[in-house]
Amino acid sequence: MSHPARRLHSLHIRQGHPDFLDLPWELPLEAWTERSPRVVEVPRGLSRHVVVFVSYGATIYAFKETPARVAQREYDLLRGLEDRRLPSVCPVGIAVQTEEGTDSAPGDRPGLLITQYLASSLPYRALFMHQGLERYRSRLLDAMAGLLVRLHLGGFFWGDCSLSNVLFRRDAGELQAYAVDAETSELHEQLSAGQREMDLQIMEENVAGGLADLAARVELAEELPQELEAWQETAASIRQRYERLWAEINRELILQPHESYRIHERIRTLNDLGFSVGEVELLASGQGSQLRMRTIVTDREYHRHQLHSLTGIVAEERQASLLLNEMQEMKATLTRKLDRSVPLSVAAFRWLDERYHPTLSRLQKELGRAADTAELYCQVLEHKWFLSERAKRDVGLDAAVQDYVALSRKQPGIAPLLEDAARDPKAL
Repeated sequence: MSHPARRLHSLHIRQGHPDFLDLPWELPLEAWTERSPRVVEVPRGLSRHVVVFVSYGATIYAFKETPARVAQREYDLLRGLEDRRLPSVCPVGIAVQTEEGTDSAPGDRPGLLITQYLASSLPYRALFMHQGLERYRSRLLDAMAGLLVRLHLGGFFWGDCSLSNVLFRRDAGELQAYAVDAETSELHEQLSAGQREMDLQIMEENVAGGLADLAARVELAEELPQELEAWQETAASIRQRYERLWAEINRELILQPHESYRIHERIRTLNDLGFSVGEVELLASGQGSQLRMRTIVTDREYHRHQLHSLTGIVAEERQASLLLNEMQEMKATLTRKLDRSVPLSVAAFRWLDERYHPTLSRLQKELGRAADTAELYCQVLEHKWFLSERAKRDVGLDAAVQDYVALSRKQPGIAPLLEDAARDPKAL
């Protein structure tokens, strides 16, 4: 099949990434699969644009074709999301091509938005079509609601929130959602109630449509379309979950002069939800000596920040919370054993040296290298708790690892995807 000849007009790449000059820039993106050995297949959602994935070592990049002016705008928006520490794919660069025999305006030339593929991520279709991921379906609604809350707190009006524009990562039995597409989006200092309402309406319509489309696919198991029909009815519950979380974050307290302890209680409540509190405002309430307290949250990465500062481990929020809990248990054990207070930093070092690294090394030898090591360790912890509850005693980490390995060999979908499998859509 012949394609109109193109050439690379310009290429803007952020530092720390390949130059991509070995790709077939003389061809339109849809023809790259035929010519470049770097093109790979990965689990993906639907897209109205041509999207191709290329591999450079262990890192995969997504190339999306769109007019140059649209690619530039979306790149700028994704950089803005990154600057505000909001959950989205990482923008890498922009390329512009020209076609022979055409004289397009610069903004109308073929543009390619380059982003880094989100490792260990799953499109929503995989959650319904892959055996072993069934338990994550019920988490999808919470993940979508949590994502919208975080984006709206950061001043991001999405304009096209849909299941196809989200990627999900497993997070210690839960899901974390990341925005993929920002083509119709806007960044503001703060969103109005009307902008949030519009985004929620668009989300409800798109989610219902996405599930209806999935239910219509003839290759699905017979019982799944019936399940999806029920899901369409509950798609509106994303809004309900969103509104509950939004109300809790923005809830104000009226304090009496002697109730300063409630300030710390409020901060702990938000930290337990994963939110970091940047500021606390105390204002006169207009009712005598009472004060009105308002907290300003910065992100939903409280436990992630704490884990990283102690260990250097990069994890999802709930993964970090579980790992910190195990460190606290080790801290208590060491305190009893040594009969003196032990700093959490010391317990974290012992935990890394005696539990985390040895366990992952053993699992790697037995199962292969996992694409998400923090999730793998959290699943072992969850399995340990399950076995201990069944045995009415603590079975210990070694026994849990042994049983988890045996179970994973029988049911490969249980363990986090291996690195090699992450590039094979048939694995999902």
